[in-house]
Amino acid sequence: MKKIILIFGVLSLLIFIKPVLGFNNNSAKLSASAAISQDDNAFTQEGFISEAFNGIKQFYQYTGFANAESGNIIMILIGIIFIYLGIKFDYEPLLLIPIGAGVIIGNIPFVAGNQTGIYETGSVLNYLYFGVVKGIYPPLIFLGIGAMTDFSSLIANPKLMLLGAAAQIGVFATFLGALYLGFNLPEAGAIGIIGGADGPTAIFLSSKLANGINVLADGTTVKNLIGPIAIAAYSYMALVPVIQPPIMKLLTTKKERLIRMKPPRAVSQKEKMIFPIVALLLTTFISPSALPLLGMLFFGNLLKESGRTERLADTARTKLIDIVTILLGVTVGASTQADVFITKDSMLIFGLGAISFVIATMGGLLFAKFMNLFLKGDDKLNPLIGAAGVSAVPDSARVVHAEGLKADPHNYLLMHAMAPNVAGVIGSAIAAGIILSFLG
Repeated sequence: MKKIILIFGVLSLLIFIKPVLGFNNNSAKLSASAAISQDDNAFTQEGFISEAFNGIKQFYQYTGFANAESGNIIMILIGIIFIYLGIKFDYEPLLLIPIGAGVIIGNIPFVAGNQTGIYETGSVLNYLYFGVVKGIYPPLIFLGIGAMTDFSSLIANPKLMLLGAAAQIGVFATFLGALYLGFNLPEAGAIGIIGGADGPTAIFLSSKLANGINVLADGTTVKNLIGPIAIAAYSYMALVPVIQPPIMKLLTTKKERLIRMKPPRAVSQKEKMIFPIVALLLTTFISPSALPLLGMLFFGNLLKESGRTERLADTARTKLIDIVTILLGVTVGASTQADVFITKDSMLIFGLGAISFVIATMGGLLFAKFMNLFLKGDDKLNPLIGAAGVSAVPDSARVVHAEGLKADPHNYLLMHAMAPNVAGVIGSAIAAGIILSFLG
């Protein structure tokens, strides 16, 4: 038994010390295998580091930092300025804040082809932009405007509609200016409507005439000017309190600004109900191409005045117009991608827009002075209300009222100014329809 235990112990000892003594026949192979394994580990570690670095590099290539250009930074700063103006100075915040946010969203740098940008087919922004390109949002905006507008001042004093018509001189002056600067007829027509100071109408007309899709008789494709035109129109609408007062003071005397107009007559509810139907028929027979805008405007007003559809009218002037304003503002802002927006054409459009707004304001003021040549006594007009002929509702009327109070703290012009103001909305829509009829 002892011998067996001794033999087992010796064999066990040999098994453990054989690798050390070199008695293992596979020792060389094992050593070589161990060396290769160590080399593989080293190679694997180097490969992992390289792959990780390449992954980080690839990730960086997809970030905005790698794709940012100076144009993106400029447009983002413009978007921030829009938001600042809306918040700090209360310049049309319901428009400038969504547009400013849209400008920032549209100019975040990205890699093309991932269905991210507003011009990439299949992207979420592109689907939302469909309402702008196809002119869907503007009629819905007009529906809301109609549901919140009181046409009493215009019904009480119909001659003030002439002031709204006179202000449309800015539209046709800008049209001629655009032609002079080399834009073709449809593009010039779309740019001209900026002179009406009506954002939805500008978007509607540019989506029909300057959409980057239509092909002219000579085979050239019109430029996509929807973004620049919309931004110009809304920008000058927001800057009404800055642009119009100096022009008012320049073209009117102290004596004229002190004119007190007699109070408008009372308008019956029956007249208010009849007005949208009669106005719809008259205006659309004159300019059938403006039917989407004018039809919705007067339909919204009929909802308001009928006395039987208050719930529909309330939806149109609150929830619906708020939703559409958000979608319109953000998508119009996002359409200003730097590579599309920062062009010579955009700068020319902004210059023409400023001139057109000044001309429109001057047209209303001067025509009011002209009308006073034929009016006597209490029928005379305070020329300031002519400036409200541009269709920036109700900001132009408010500015006129404020300027009137500066001249005479007891001269209330708001209700008088609303007449040419709402007439300007109708006038700009009719002008857009006429332009579309000839150039569409």
